[in-house]
Amino acid sequence: MMSNIRLRQDILDELEYEPSIDATNIGVTVDDGVVTLTGHVHSFAEKHTAERVAQRVKGVRAIAEEIVVRLPENKKAADDEIASRVVKILGWGSAIADLKDIKVKVENGYVTLDGTVEFHFLRTAAESLVRRLTGITGIDNRLRIRPVTDVLDIRHGIREALKRNAEIEAENIDVEVSGSHVALNGKVQSRHERAVAERAAWSARGVTAVEDHLIIEEPLDPRNT
Repeated sequence: MMSNIRLRQDILDELEYEPSIDATNIGVTVDDGVVTLTGHVHSFAEKHTAERVAQRVKGVRAIAEEIVVRLPENKKAADDEIASRVVKILGWGSAIADLKDIKVKVENGYVTLDGTVEFHFLRTAAESLVRRLTGITGIDNRLRIRPVTDVLDIRHGIREALKRNAEIEAENIDVEVSGSHVALNGKVQSRHERAVAERAAWSARGVTAVEDHLIIEEPLDPRNT
């Protein structure tokens, strides 16, 4: 098992290696694979990236992210100005077409998104667009996915998407739908296939939760048979 000291150094090295953030003022502590990030950065985008960088380091089991955003004076903006920017950038995003169902609130640079969207990817796309803005100190994504009542339609759509994808064996995956919740059961041959199957489930209209019970079963090496 990797030592806390070694894991801490690996995370510090990875943060330093990441070109999109200034890791000078980021602190890292490790306790049995649980990582705590502290200190401050100059933008919310850097804060988000720092957490993502730490997550990709081998040996990390969980992350407590306590980084504070300290905006430089020339990056600070009034809440009404930030709110206007949020509305504009959501409007520019071609995927975010139905703005009337998205409510924006800004308090001390902290942006809250509320309302409903039809797809999971719209929920994540909205947050991704807002994250790029300067002047924000945080995001609370409260967007909910508008559920669809036609269970058979959801299941059929996911099954067809799996069949079309050349990267996975669709016949080895069972799709169960209860309301707007999807459960994936069966076997795949890699983490990548598992991620592709999960993405197909989330891409269905109205899906609000996906339970991934897929088992990764490595293909047999013909040299060992």
